[in-house]
Amino acid sequence: MLKIFQHIIDWSEVWALFIPLSVLFFKKQPVRFKLVVFYVWIALLINLSIDLIWKFRNLLPEANNSNNFLYNVHSIVRFYLFSAFFIRLNQPFLITLKRVIPICFTIFLIVNFTFFENFFDYWKLSSRLLSTEAILLLFYVIQYYLFKINENVASRITNSDFWIITGLGIFVALNFFIFLSYNELTAHFQKFAISLWSLHNISYIIFNLFIARGFYESGKQ
Repeated sequence: MLKIFQHIIDWSEVWALFIPLSVLFFKKQPVRFKLVVFYVWIALLINLSIDLIWKFRNLLPEANNSNNFLYNVHSIVRFYLFSAFFIRLNQPFLITLKRVIPICFTIFLIVNFTFFENFFDYWKLSSRLLSTEAILLLFYVIQYYLFKINENVASRITNSDFWIITGLGIFVALNFFIFLSYNELTAHFQKFAISLWSLHNISYIIFNLFIARGFYESGKQ
């Protein structure tokens, strides 16, 4: 039973995405959610590739059986799509800073993968990239809440935007320290690192449940 549960968790980054996708089949989303919908489809493709490479790694040429670079790709895609999503919400709060952050992130990518890390590292994903992405997205989430708290309008706080952003906030807050320390933990405490990644997978399920709730609520507005 425990082995079955572990297999479910191991594949959760794929099947969890079918939760929001199932809502898309019967609820058309507003234009402002276009980037989130795009993320769900792209994430499905990336995560499926990650799991298939891992599953069939023994059948692939040794030079091509590492899926670490795809975690880096997923991190970059998630950051750019959700940062653009926050910017397109058009909240009149920290506008310049929200627009500058993607530029700074791009500079970080160029410098980091030119001088410090190998994007296609066979043995490890980029803890530096994933933790940077997480802390920047957490900033976007916090500024969204601050704006909502100070907003002087009689509107529901728990609207469709709120559910998606809350799911993202839970995911990045729980995973920041996992991402930051994962490579070190893998090197010295491998079993603990594997167990910790299960927490990441569970938080990804929660993230997708919140996205699905946001997609569902958008039909009521």
